[in-house]
Amino acid sequence: MPGVFRSSVSGLARHVTDAAELGIPAIALFPAIPAALKDSEASEALNPENLICSAARLLKAEFPQIALIGDAALDPYTDHGHDGLIREGYVANDETLAMLVKQSVNQADAGIDIIAPSDMMDGRIGAIRAGLDAAGHIHTRLMSYAAKYASAFYGPFRDAIGSGSALRGDKKTYQMDPANAEEALHEVAQDLSEGADMIMVKPGMPYLDIIRRVKERFEVPVFAYQVSGEYAMIMAAVQNGWLDHDRAMLESLIAFKRAGCSGILTYFAIEAARELYK
Repeated sequence: MPGVFRSSVSGLARHVTDAAELGIPAIALFPAIPAALKDSEASEALNPENLICSAARLLKAEFPQIALIGDAALDPYTDHGHDGLIREGYVANDETLAMLVKQSVNQADAGIDIIAPSDMMDGRIGAIRAGLDAAGHIHTRLMSYAAKYASAFYGPFRDAIGSGSALRGDKKTYQMDPANAEEALHEVAQDLSEGADMIMVKPGMPYLDIIRRVKERFEVPVFAYQVSGEYAMIMAAVQNGWLDHDRAMLESLIAFKRAGCSGILTYFAIEAARELYK
């Protein structure tokens, strides 16, 4: 994707400096794990010195004013590309929960402020909340990907972290059917009852109706993830001369705010902040 790059841990500070100077309040960390460290049991996810944990320690020391959002999921670490452990051809929900709890506690130990479970396992919010509290992380927040759809718009991101080519089958058994709106409301209600502090809807623009319904029904902080495919579409049109970059970028972000978002996770963050602060 144009303008988007992977970074080594040692090079992170250079990228985050711009975000800090522009007043961006939080950044999300996602790992691109080398193939040699991936296995069927997602072992590297539990390494307290893995990419996310190492990056969090560095950034928290250098930029204490910026909140760090950590991705809790196993798909970057599995050689099969799924968000959970596979047993006899099925994702093992409860066994995966135990992994997610340990992963989340490690991230909180490293300085992550907001754990964002993106795996879509049942009961994960309650399990992670209990695990964090037991480890003394009572102030660590939970951003639940409660409404995460089995979308075609994740392609560029999956390529970037190496899970797309490794994925065996699809994720339709645990991510939501794009045709189903009511399920999102049930999932949000469950996650809030288990202790979620805020809700993420993913993807963003194709699901503005879900954002609005969640905001109106529950009146909690709702966030949108403007995913890689959404960004890529806009940028492809810009590069072909079909859209004006700044106008299309800001109009897409305004749509999220108009729908009721409290915040937006977007690849446009730096560019949008520069435009807004002109």
